[in-house]
Amino acid sequence: MQAQEIKQQLRLLIQEASAIDPDLAKRLEEINRWVKDIKPGSLTAKKFVILFLQQILQDAEVWLRLKSLPSSEEQQSALTVLNPTLKYWYGYLFPKWLSENDPKFYIWRRKLMAGEFYQDDAKLINYIANNIKNCGGTIVQRYIADLSMATDIIVSSTQESPLCIQLTSVSEEFSQDKFDEWENTLIFWAIDRGLFLSYNPGTTDFVNQIVNILLSNSDNLSIGSYLKFNL
Repeated sequence: MQAQEIKQQLRLLIQEASAIDPDLAKRLEEINRWVKDIKPGSLTAKKFVILFLQQILQDAEVWLRLKSLPSSEEQQSALTVLNPTLKYWYGYLFPKWLSENDPKFYIWRRKLMAGEFYQDDAKLINYIANNIKNCGGTIVQRYIADLSMATDIIVSSTQESPLCIQLTSVSEEFSQDKFDEWENTLIFWAIDRGLFLSYNPGTTDFVNQIVNILLSNSDNLSIGSYLKFNL
C-alpha cells in the first residue's frame, strides 16, 4: 500500500470509526494530523512510518469489523476463534491502548518521523518468532506494543497464556535501570505478567535457548510476576 492509499484509507476509517468507536476515531484522527501534510513521496521514504501506518490500519479494520457485530456475545465469539496472542491483543491490549492516555505515543511518533528508530534487533526477533511458530506457539508483534508497552513480542505456548516479552543484549550489570522502567511500563498498562530476558549474542545456540525460555514461561510464569532472566 502506497502513501496516498494509506492516507485515503485512514480518512475512510476515521469516518467509519466515528459512528462505531469514538476512541478509535480519536486515535486515527491523531495519526491523520501527524501525516496529512507530508507529501506522499516523502512519506513513502520513511520506512518505519509506513510500516506502522499499515499495521494500525490493519488493526483498525479488524477492530471495526469486531465492534460492528450486533451483540457483545457475538463479539466475544469472534474473539474466541483467534489464536491466543491475537485474542489477547484485540481483546485486551489494543482496546486498552485506544481508551487510555499513552504518554510515549508522541515521543516515538516523532522518532519514527525523524528517522531515529532503527530496530536493530528486527532480524533476531523475527527469527525467534519463526522458531516459536515452528514449536507450535503463537506470537504477536506490534509497534504499539514495542514502543509504548515495552513488549518486543507477545508469546503463547501450549497453555494458551500470552506473555509479554522484552529482549535486551545489555549486560546484567547495566540492565537494572532498563528492567525497572520495563516493569513500571507493564504495571502502567495493567499487563499482569512479563519476562525481561537479557541475552548474550555471543553464546552458542542462544536463539534456541531464548525460544525454550519464552515458551516455558508463557506456560508457567505466575500472574503478578515480572521476571528478569539473564541468559
